[in-house]
Amino acid sequence: QVQLVESGGGLVQAGGSLRLSCAASGRTSITDAMGWFRQAPGKERQFVAAIIWSTYYADSVKGRFTISRDNAKNTVYLQMNSLKPEDTAVYYCATRRGTNAQTDLRLTTSYDDWGQGTQVTVSS
Repeated sequence: QVQLVESGGGLVQAGGSLRLSCAASGRTSITDAMGWFRQAPGKERQFVAAIIWSTYYADSVKGRFTISRDNAKNTVYLQMNSLKPEDTAVYYCATRRGTNAQTDLRLTTSYDDWGQGTQVTVSS
């Protein structure tokens, strides 16, 4: 099992930036896929970005958000620029072991372990 701890959330004005971090511990591997999801009140958890050998983004954040990882620190980051009020949500990171070409990293069910989440609030 992998333990994930997110940090970096907060309150920011529209147009601003935040960088989220997700520190992983336990049985980690550089071959694990890492993903970011978000959940707004009353809505389902939705895919934001993922990274394995490539990076993947939801259309709603493409060009504004960047996912990256530091394998030496077992940490994945989500740089969020040009934030909008509709980006307001709890952001979760997740990890999956044993990714292959058939794995759909946009699905919550593709992931094995989840963090507790960090709140991001964007004011207009």
